Amino acid sequence: MSYLNIIVKKYDRLLLGAIVVLCVFGTVMLFSASSIRSLEITSNRTDTLYLQAHLKRLLVGIIFMFFFMLLDYRKLKDWALYILGGAVSLLVLTLVMNFFQGTAGASRWLYLGNFSIQTSDIARMALIIFLAAFIHEKRDKIKDFYNGYMICVLAVASVTTLIVLQPDFSTTVMILIISFVMLFLGGARFQHMMATIGVSLPILAITILNWTYMRGRLMSFISPEKVNPDSLHQIKQSMISLANGGFFGLGLGNSFGKNHFLPTPHTDFIFAIVGEETGLLGTLFILTLFMFIFQRGIQIAKESPDIFGVMLALGISCSFILYAFINAAVVTNLVPTTGLAMPLISYGGSGVVIHLASLGILLNISQSKRSVANGSDWRKRIYG
Repeated sequence: MSYLNIIVKKYDRLLLGAIVVLCVFGTVMLFSASSIRSLEITSNRTDTLYLQAHLKRLLVGIIFMFFFMLLDYRKLKDWALYILGGAVSLLVLTLVMNFFQGTAGASRWLYLGNFSIQTSDIARMALIIFLAAFIHEKRDKIKDFYNGYMICVLAVASVTTLIVLQPDFSTTVMILIISFVMLFLGGARFQHMMATIGVSLPILAITILNWTYMRGRLMSFISPEKVNPDSLHQIKQSMISLANGGFFGLGLGNSFGKNHFLPTPHTDFIFAIVGEETGLLGTLFILTLFMFIFQRGIQIAKESPDIFGVMLALGISCSFILYAFINAAVVTNLVPTTGLAMPLISYGGSGVVIHLASLGILLNISQSKRSVANGSDWRKRIYG
């Protein structure tokens, strides 16, 4: 047996296999969705411009995934505060640099030469690590409002406030959902959480009303008959593409939507191209694959030998499945347009790397489960 087989055998092979399948499927669909755009913006008329960029980012993500597979996840617990501090610093740096550069519109990317990083992706992962570490170390105080729960709320508030200022409302909401799920499962008092939600909702409502693009997206969803028809073009074309696909799809490369009907079909709305070219069967396949990865994550959490591993696995799994299904919900017009990418499917840089890195952490946790009897209840370890 080769050395690589010995290494892989330690980890959850089903999860690793699902990740590989998702990466391959995503790469094929991204090439199909982006080929026409690539031809138009390149002087040498190549249809692989976006594919080449995606493969480079995928390679970086895979390197990070294997790095975190080999790095003992327990070390992250000791570095949690520094990781969160670094992520907050990157968010501040993003705002400051975009301000001095006079960037118009959103300031979500930190530009380093030819590279750009969406720092909110790093902040999301850093916050998951911090909350998991805090719940592990202070689980006896998490029910205490001032000495436990409030510290977590301040950490969440520091991250989400900076992300709202970018502005990136959808990522803010996602981080809030993930954080509250972790706090609830970590043993926080329900009344404390309800009080926090009661305070947060008016703030979020005021934020929506004061940013034109947020208010516009919400109004397009709630009252489409009252808005400019041009603002509904993307979602209408998305629904048309899904309808065109039918049950079996039109076949790979045969999408009509990517021919200038659906704007940026390789990014946030790539799921519509998946539906058009592979049909209902293709969309069910990919959603089932996301659900399977989520199920493996929950199983890894249940079998984790420590509370940090439990909470970290839960946070990563929750983040991964939420991004996938919220994206699918946007494309099918079940929720307002968010701008959130579908993990490992949509074209993107830092998102691909961070998702693969987080899955590497999940795989690392999985190799520690052998020391715990199957069927152990993680809730007992959390609530003591």
